[in-house]
Amino acid sequence: MTDAVTRLIAVRHGETAWNRESRIQGHTDIPLNDVGLWQAARVGAAVAQETIHAVYSSDLQRARLTAQAIGRAAGVPVQLDEGLRERHFGELEGLTHDEIHSRWPDQARRWKQRDPAYGPTGGETLTAFYDRCVGNLMRLAHRHLGQTIVVVAHGGVLDCFYRAANGIDLTAPRSWTIGNATINRLLYSPDGLTMIGWADDGHLAATGALDESSDGALAPA
Repeated sequence: MTDAVTRLIAVRHGETAWNRESRIQGHTDIPLNDVGLWQAARVGAAVAQETIHAVYSSDLQRARLTAQAIGRAAGVPVQLDEGLRERHFGELEGLTHDEIHSRWPDQARRWKQRDPAYGPTGGETLTAFYDRCVGNLMRLAHRHLGQTIVVVAHGGVLDCFYRAANGIDLTAPRSWTIGNATINRLLYSPDGLTMIGWADDGHLAATGALDESSDGALAPA
């Protein structure tokens, strides 16, 4: 039976300055701050206690640097995958939530209401983003049946994984946390995804972790 499943460890990247400022990052390539680098080292040490067969990461540097810390600790090379990038937020990238509410109240409303067809100018719709994230995770997981892999990505990406594993509609408000550099566990089989653990931040006890609402999503309704 174990050969028919892939054990997935999904990790959100470490903290950035834009997380602290609640600025929308999306595809903008923001580095980790000092706290984020410390978090990356901590999550690397925690994950390396297990046998890891592969490490995949978004190519954006906040995820890549986190993944490289994991890869060094586990002795596994990092493989970059653009399909694991955060949602593209187009003209909204670089803005705070308050700035978006002030400049484009209608866009802010549709975003907060989780309109699946809404996409910022130059960005992705929620539906297209979800299909990209979950489709890529399924593809990578199927490649490693019987093994354990790490996938390092972004808050919005992990939100899609959580919804897919728990059968939660895209329009449902989020009630779960997605902290920087936390450990989240899923199982993949050809029948789909199952969640087995979420938001483990025991290795980050000294700092805690900012929730995903600081990395590309308005606060849940």
